[in-house]
Amino acid sequence: MQLFYAPDFTPPLYTLSEEESKHCVRVLRMTVGDRLHITDGLGTMYECRVVDAAPKRCTVEVVATHEEFERLPYELTMAVAPTKNIERFEWFLEKATEVGVTRFIPIVSDHSERREIKPERENKVITSAMKQSLKAYHPVLEPMTPFRRVVEQTTASVKLIAHCEPSERVFLPKAVGKGDDVIILIGPEGDFSPEEIAFAEAHGFRSITLGDARLRTETAAVVATVMVATVNQM
Repeated sequence: MQLFYAPDFTPPLYTLSEEESKHCVRVLRMTVGDRLHITDGLGTMYECRVVDAAPKRCTVEVVATHEEFERLPYELTMAVAPTKNIERFEWFLEKATEVGVTRFIPIVSDHSERREIKPERENKVITSAMKQSLKAYHPVLEPMTPFRRVVEQTTASVKLIAHCEPSERVFLPKAVGKGDDVIILIGPEGDFSPEEIAFAEAHGFRSITLGDARLRTETAAVVATVMVATVNQM
């Protein structure tokens, strides 16, 4: 199954971009009559047939439409402080997209070593992971947002903050249920400050632990994503 991403897709006929046309015709060597799949990233999966295999303007025709294709039974927002080494943060974006996530919010906290990202580059990582894992939903990447603004403005029903401070914390799988709308805050390399933790708890966030191991930021974020997915598959 070959999956292409076209957020502007309009059936029944659609012409791929020049880049995607080249990939389809020159790299994959598709010809008239061959089948491929296209998603708009909003949940619709289109099964298509090539009707014009032009290398720069490959045109396809929709033969079947699958709406809400493999929609997640839960909502998950991962609010994570980007790492100093951006490749580690991109690894998280890739793996979390493969597992299943609704929204990414890069956050700036007291101990952040990185305070900006390149959204276009990070969205390419997300798009590639979405296509590789054959998903029809493209996770939303929000702009870099201050920690306190995220805490104050979230509307998720289950609000969690992971940290390593010695305090009462609940194991993540025990803090979420099937179908929950969840947001999880993951701090930078130096963890959240005590003031940030107190601020989050005062706004209804519950402190959680991911287990006894001390994890790097990107590892903790992936583990949290997997734990939520696992709870929803039990």
